[in-house]
Amino acid sequence: MKYCDLIVKGGEVFTPSGLERIDLSINDGKISGMGNLVTAEANEVINASGLTVLPGIIDTHVHFREPGLEHKESIYHGCRAAAKGGVTTIFEMPNTLPPTVSEIDLNCKLARSKANTWCDHAYFIGATQENIHTLRNLELSSGCAGIKVFMGSSTGCLLMNDDELLAKVLNNGKRRIAIHAEDDDILRKREQIAKICGHSRAHPIWRSTDSALKATQRIIRLNRQSERLLHMLHISCAEEIEFLSEHKEIATVEATINHLTMVGPECYERLGSLAQINPPVRTQKHQKALWAAIADCTIDVIGSDHAPHTLEEKQLPYPSSPSGLPGVQTMLPLLLDHMNAGRLTLARLVDLTSAGPHRVYGILGKGRIVKGWDADLTLVDLNAKREITNKWIDSKCGWTPFDGKMVIGWPIATVLRGNIIMRDDELIGTALGKPARFIQ
Repeated sequence: MKYCDLIVKGGEVFTPSGLERIDLSINDGKISGMGNLVTAEANEVINASGLTVLPGIIDTHVHFREPGLEHKESIYHGCRAAAKGGVTTIFEMPNTLPPTVSEIDLNCKLARSKANTWCDHAYFIGATQENIHTLRNLELSSGCAGIKVFMGSSTGCLLMNDDELLAKVLNNGKRRIAIHAEDDDILRKREQIAKICGHSRAHPIWRSTDSALKATQRIIRLNRQSERLLHMLHISCAEEIEFLSEHKEIATVEATINHLTMVGPECYERLGSLAQINPPVRTQKHQKALWAAIADCTIDVIGSDHAPHTLEEKQLPYPSSPSGLPGVQTMLPLLLDHMNAGRLTLARLVDLTSAGPHRVYGILGKGRIVKGWDADLTLVDLNAKREITNKWIDSKCGWTPFDGKMVIGWPIATVLRGNIIMRDDELIGTALGKPARFIQ
């Protein structure tokens, strides 16, 4: 009789072959057995009857604000929110104070994460004029998710808006680069539109589709010399989707749950600056293009772009109100609700939130339920009817633009490397997160 650390029994498990009614055994943080395990015994058993067992959700786009902006969010609170929302691994962005632009900065974040994270994690390093020639070494650092380039919507050393500098970044390294593509020149020229209007309904007019498309076309053109693999973040408009569909050999594509769920101008009239993000939520035409790109697999990954601010900051007069909103905890419930509404299949959901991130970033041992891989699992009730509320949110900011939204589908338990860290909306155990590992 085989003895295990944990057995997950009686659920429908999403394996690379699809849904299978099988049991899972876990030893030393890895999946050790799959099948009918009626004779196996374990220290702990999860009865997954009536539940669907997914590969642990991977959110490759969060901003946890630490160091420097902990009044909005922290690594501790952000990872709590992630685990509560069924997320087992996060990738965090470099625009903190100070920005993450060196190995010292990266190691600072990793040190802050020890015994403080409820999920596994990796951190992006931002490309700057000063660190260009060290990027090929920095991207190989332990705990580094890769290099991030801000072509617009940033300030200080992280803004990279020069063709020569961008070309040097593309030619210094080999891993896939994450790109925020908005044209900074267009944004600066059109900023007066936002100031004159004084309401967030002007946000998609100021940060126009031309800004997004021009920057996206520009980085693809520059990249033709290096043929570097790119990951285009938070694509927001139909024109970008059409263009990127012709360049999939070098560019993978991310959509965010915000652009897939909110639609302008309704969200701005109802929520004001609580709907303000960069790039903006656009009209239904653009949202339909995003959903079509999910259906035809142009989009590879869905991220939350979790970027909290306090309610006091968001209530500043537009455009002084900052862009960004929390989302790591609500991403999976919203996606399950979209699935139940017929907008995507369960197989597509899994590909966008686990297998896709694994494929795009080369994450070791995560993204699929197979023997020998990390036992990262997200157990969901596909039929549960729940309400998203501010009270449920564990992010330090304490709010969500989806407060009061009813959804069908809910995370019931989160398992990180064989450890149950969330069950029935309660975090349990201790913070066990470790740095993610990558195929170099």
